[in-house]
Amino acid sequence: MLSIGALRGHLVAARLAGVVATSREASLRSYRLFAARDPRVLMGIDPCADWGQRDLVALMADRCGVSGDPMRVDGHDVIDPERTLAGLDAFAGRIRAVVECRGAVLIGTGHPHRLLGFYAALADALSAAGCAVLTPAQGRCVDIATRFGLRTYNLDYVRGVALVREPGTESSGREPGAHTHSPLPVRIALAAAAEGDGRLPELVIGDHGWVCGAGQLGFEAIGLADTDDPALFVGEAEGVVSVVVPLDDAVRSVYYRPLTRYVLNRACLSQ
Repeated sequence: MLSIGALRGHLVAARLAGVVATSREASLRSYRLFAARDPRVLMGIDPCADWGQRDLVALMADRCGVSGDPMRVDGHDVIDPERTLAGLDAFAGRIRAVVECRGAVLIGTGHPHRLLGFYAALADALSAAGCAVLTPAQGRCVDIATRFGLRTYNLDYVRGVALVREPGTESSGREPGAHTHSPLPVRIALAAAAEGDGRLPELVIGDHGWVCGAGQLGFEAIGLADTDDPALFVGEAEGVVSVVVPLDDAVRSVYYRPLTRYVLNRACLSQ
C-alpha cells in the first residue's frame, strides 16, 4: 500500500484531486440546476433546506475545497486532497463497521466504465469477509428519462456491482454499463430486496443516484462524488448520506487502484 504522502501525490498526479478535469462552468451549472430542484441533478435527494447557488458554492468549498468565490466562473475546479484522504478514511470506517456485524451490502454505480473495478474489489473483499453482497432485481427493466427521451435499460450485476445497460449489450459483446444519475435503479433493487427473502442492506455503496436514492429512503449510504455532483454533499450535510469522498469520478479506471488498496487496508480487508 502507498504511504499517505505517496497516495496524496498520486491523487494530485492522476488529477483525482488537486486541479481536476471538471470545469468550473460545469459545476456552477449543476449548482444552478440543483437550486432549481431539477431532478437530473437532485439524484433522488429531497432537500430539507432551500439551497441557493451561493449556498451550494459555500458548501462545496467546505466539503471539496473548490473556490468559495461565487464570482469565479471559469477554469478548472480544485479538490483538496486532504479532504479526499479524510473521506477515504471515513468511507473505510463505515465498511469496517458493516464487516464487524457481517451485514448485507448493496453496491451500485452510475459510472461503470470508470469505477466498476473499484467497487468490484470492495464486493470481493466484503464477500470474503462474510458479508452478503446483494443482487436483487437482476434483469429487471428500468425506464430512465434521458436528454434523448425515455430509455429502457436492464438492471444487471457484474462481480456483485449493480449497473444498468442497454438491452442486448451483453449478448453483443460490447462493454456493459451505461452512465446514469438516476435513483430509479436503486429504488427498484431495494423494493425487490424487500419483496424477496426480506434481506435488506445495512450499507449501500456507490455514487450518483445509488447513494442519494438509498439515503433518501433511510438506508445508510456512502459514496464518491465529483465537484459537479452537489446532491451527495447536500445529502451528507442534511444527514441523509453518511460519507462522501470528494474526487474526480471520471479518470482512467486504473488510477483508482491505489485508492482501492488504501480503503481495503484501512478497513482491515487487505487481500
